[in-house]
Amino acid sequence: MRPSQTITAAPPAGDHGSLLPDHDAIAEWRRLRERLAHADRDTAAATLATMAGGIRRTVISTIAGAGLGHAGGDLSVTDILTTLYGAVLRVDPADPAWPDRDRLILSKGHCSVALYTTLATCGFFPAERLSTFAAPLSPLNGHPSRRSVPGVETSTGPLGHGLPVGVGIAVGLRLRGSAARTVVVLGDGELQEGSNWEAAMTAGHRGLTSLTAVIDRNGLQQGARTSATNELEPLADKWRAFGWEAVEVDGHDHLALLDAVTAPHAAGRPRCVIARTVKGRGVSFMEDRVEWHHKVPDAGQARTALEELR
Repeated sequence: MRPSQTITAAPPAGDHGSLLPDHDAIAEWRRLRERLAHADRDTAAATLATMAGGIRRTVISTIAGAGLGHAGGDLSVTDILTTLYGAVLRVDPADPAWPDRDRLILSKGHCSVALYTTLATCGFFPAERLSTFAAPLSPLNGHPSRRSVPGVETSTGPLGHGLPVGVGIAVGLRLRGSAARTVVVLGDGELQEGSNWEAAMTAGHRGLTSLTAVIDRNGLQQGARTSATNELEPLADKWRAFGWEAVEVDGHDHLALLDAVTAPHAAGRPRCVIARTVKGRGVSFMEDRVEWHHKVPDAGQARTALEELR
């Protein structure tokens, strides 16, 4: 979070003019960040779990209302995004272009609803605008656009692009002498794209200690398990071979995630956090089911999902 607690004026109308900050939500998010900064570990875990639960319920409602979305992947990445925005990233929703902000890139851009909901929870724009997801002319497209949504650092959708962009951002920030960090959240299926490994090699060679990659390792991609397409294991060893440090955690354990992304980096090494997750987390009929990569719950399924996510 930005050190100053003063809410700055809304940015001038421009690319993000249709999505302005929600100052009430920003104030609540800042209070949450302050509580988490002084909370014991049990309280921090409970607070982040509550935040994640609200995001998951909104994800289901938003996708069901739009008739479009990637519910399974949204639910698997929710705890990662909650931990990062709830307790880690130095950002200012009232000033999304703050030069010293940390940068987060959601490389798995098809899971935009989880990102949009998290950004709205932090006050980057009013949560009411989520109801326009995927509607004609809505800035909240199926894949996030940096020109339309405050808080989105780069437009993503074509898989395998997020990490290369993140490496470039991390290099640029270092050249500027900035202490800002860059975090890239990737899907495991997109690790079959060679562009990621070229970027990983570059980051390791350059010793980008301000760069963290978090892999949403749910084991499923569109149509199949990742292992049916290309075997990724031993995944941690592969990242280490490219000059990274790699840690493996339960991707639904907020404290494990928090420890993994905030611990000091090994000298000269970027960090890869392999977060073991469950696609469709929290909804019994979606969990670990490949068809929920890109499937929309009907009204009855949405009601059941919301009941299970209470």
